[in-house]
Amino acid sequence: MAKIPGFKAYDIRGKVPSELNEELAYKIGRTFAVLQSAKKVVIGYDVRESSTKLANALAEGLTDAGAEVINIGLCGTEMIYFGTPYFEADGGIMITASHNPPEYNGLKFVKKGSVPMGYNSGLDKIEQMILNDELGEKASAKGETRRVNLMNEFIAHLDKFYNPEKIKPLKVVVNAGNGCVGPALSAIEPKLPIEMVKVFFEPDADFPNGVPNPLLPENRASTIKAIKESKADLGVAWDGDYDRCFFFDEKGNFIEGYYIVGLLAKSILKAHPGEKIVHDPRLVWNTREIVKAAGGEAVQSKSGHAFIKQKMREVNAIYGGEMSAHHYFRENYYSDSGMIPFLLIMQLMSEENKSLFELVNEMVKSFPCSGEINTKLENPQSKLEEIKTKYSDGKMELIDGVSVEYDNWRFNVRLSNTEPLIRLNVESRGDRALMEEKTKELLNLIRS
Repeated sequence: MAKIPGFKAYDIRGKVPSELNEELAYKIGRTFAVLQSAKKVVIGYDVRESSTKLANALAEGLTDAGAEVINIGLCGTEMIYFGTPYFEADGGIMITASHNPPEYNGLKFVKKGSVPMGYNSGLDKIEQMILNDELGEKASAKGETRRVNLMNEFIAHLDKFYNPEKIKPLKVVVNAGNGCVGPALSAIEPKLPIEMVKVFFEPDADFPNGVPNPLLPENRASTIKAIKESKADLGVAWDGDYDRCFFFDEKGNFIEGYYIVGLLAKSILKAHPGEKIVHDPRLVWNTREIVKAAGGEAVQSKSGHAFIKQKMREVNAIYGGEMSAHHYFRENYYSDSGMIPFLLIMQLMSEENKSLFELVNEMVKSFPCSGEINTKLENPQSKLEEIKTKYSDGKMELIDGVSVEYDNWRFNVRLSNTEPLIRLNVESRGDRALMEEKTKELLNLIRS
């Protein structure tokens, strides 16, 4: 079957103009409207140089197919997740390449009600329609494009997740990475009793301070430096389209996403006891312990946003968290957000009257983990089989890669969807030395 290079499992992403250009964006608009029988579509874009041209071409394709386009302009992906149901639209498209370098761009799609559209749920059909030149007839009446500023409505929507009166006057480093989050932080700033120490705050298409990807250790130094210099209570850094945020404690330590899942579960169950919390299978013990102690019910799902959102809908979960810093909320149309975790963590610190270091340290002591360690391999699948054989005496689960559990330690190894990588996560019950020993043992096996 023929392929178009930029079409991926969850979105479209590629270099501009060789893999993604205005001609392709136009065709995507035409076919998306036909496939969704769309009368109304919300679009928005990130800060990249190519974004406005791609947005205009996309809108042209959508309107030629007869759809009305609501263009909300520069925004974060979660504003598309909010705006699509808010306008009762038949779909939403965000133009972004998130944390990729400036020469890349991409498109993320949702259907009516912000249900995700991935390669197995519509993108494959769009690709085939374009390859077969099946754009459909132009509509007899061309649709209109409206420019709408949705920021105030979006900020008001966030009100249902937190209570600003419960947040103490904290000093917070906010690192926008020259992505899109600056305007949203400025809009919410008057509502919060905090002092923002702003780093790389202005949206800048050239990403002069490096790509906005706080998962890269070399991109964390600016946040850590600002925390130490300003004696801040915590630091938060966002990726380019701010659907993910990353936390640093008052000492400048980067917090593993695993422990943030635990903190958010704790925060949400305080206000909503008895609810279900969905988590991924990579690291699980800390989350399960916290959810149980808070009177909730933990539910495991395969990793990846499509699986987590589907599982949340199935079991009516209030929150779903992945250690990759994707956090999903039922009242946010089961979509991920980089703003809600920022608000909830500040509220939890204030309510518990503890620093972020104290909150996280309790969990790190109880369940030390390796963090995700990636290894590039020629044949990762055969290595997975080797691991299954060696650790066949443990309790094994094959939900997502291979998870093996012993009394005092467990691990998960899984293959990347997009690269020849094997990903390892190890955790123990309160025994850092054991966790480090087993991590070393597994890495030796993987890399031998």
